[in-house]
Amino acid sequence: MAATAGSGLQMAASRPCLSSRKIFRASTGVEFHIDNSARLTSSSHVSSVQPLIQSFTSSHMKFEKFITRAASTVDGDQGASPGLAIDLKGKRAFIAGVADDNGYGWAIAKSLAAAGAEILVGTWVPALNIFETSLRRGKLDESRKLPNGSLMEITKVYPLDAVFDNLEDVPEDVKSHKRYAGSTKWTVQEVAECVKEDFGSIDILVHSLANGPEVTKPLLETSRKGYLAAISASSYSYISLLKHFIPIMNPGGAAISLTYIASERIIPGYGGGMSSAKAALESDTRVLAYEAGRSKKIRVNTISAGPLGSRAAKSIGFIEKMIEYSYKNAPVQKELLADEVGNAAAFLVSPLGFCRDRKRRICR
Repeated sequence: MAATAGSGLQMAASRPCLSSRKIFRASTGVEFHIDNSARLTSSSHVSSVQPLIQSFTSSHMKFEKFITRAASTVDGDQGASPGLAIDLKGKRAFIAGVADDNGYGWAIAKSLAAAGAEILVGTWVPALNIFETSLRRGKLDESRKLPNGSLMEITKVYPLDAVFDNLEDVPEDVKSHKRYAGSTKWTVQEVAECVKEDFGSIDILVHSLANGPEVTKPLLETSRKGYLAAISASSYSYISLLKHFIPIMNPGGAAISLTYIASERIIPGYGGGMSSAKAALESDTRVLAYEAGRSKKIRVNTISAGPLGSRAAKSIGFIEKMIEYSYKNAPVQKELLADEVGNAAAFLVSPLGFCRDRKRRICR
């Protein structure tokens, strides 16, 4: 990224590592693109990206790690570089889709926490027990460390299955499944109601959810059921979360999701309707930004960051080759770090991420 937002005090400048990386500022009608020359621009068109004409190959890679670090907000901190302050003190964030410590959702939670936000998370019901046990036993303590040395605190973990809006939508075989035994109130509507009862309101909503049960199948071999499942879990879930959480979001709040360049470019092997789901997510973001912005003063955005070797991404089967391809074709070759995406998200949901260019009023 041309600039990633520091999770504490500063904005740390770093070159982009992936040509696919761009940030949509849909809430103001401006799409910010990070192009191959590492310049941050606002335009009314999608900047061109070289097509995927090079075949995926496997070879040894050497990554240069330039870790984006944020200065602590603690008074008296030594060695902090001057920069653009991101202050989320007094803000409360709900991050949907955190089940481990190596995905974008976790990284965003850390960046928001480092900026002072209170963190609530929604975890997929079948993964809830393992995640809570890992937190309780301190297995994630190393990953919870913030720039100032403290540990990220998660105020509460909610069971969540964003595929279902309310209990009436849940089939009997899911209700009775052993992986859901012991958990209650995990549909989107129920979770929103629980958050309202527990805390009253939130300021930030993060959608870090995606699932395509037939992602390894070419689109021509994808079933209708598999295709619709990908759309439901990966794009409609954002609509559902906003629909049920906006009533408890404070004016001036922000929502953010994660997309991928397969929405507009062919990524061979990224199948099962997932490319369609990401395209729908981006289109929906523009409409949601207009509707939520006009009616509730809520900003809605999505970030396209590039491939990350998370546990969830490994289900694709060739995520390493996708990462290698992006690395080989990037103008500045460096490893993509989830923390950089987390920092960018912290910037976008902060007041600093709000563009006040009144000449651009139409949400494309």
